[in-house]
Amino acid sequence: MFSNSGTMGQFILDNSWVLWLILLWTIPWKGVALWKSARANQAWWFIALLVVNTLGLLEILYIYTFCPKPKK
Repeated sequence: MFSNSGTMGQFILDNSWVLWLILLWTIPWKGVALWKSARANQAWWFIALLVVNTLGLLEILYIYTFCPKPKK
């Protein structure tokens, strides 16, 4: 998979489609999570979601577990 002199960074540079795939997966999750945390006035969640990059895992966890449910 990787050459002897290559690194993960070199792999991504050689295969830019991987970076695009990661971006297409991460940006929508991050956007929704940031929007929900801002609307719920949860500044600490907003900062954590903005700074920490977990390829969408923290964002998904926030949306489905920690995000306040809308009142009906």
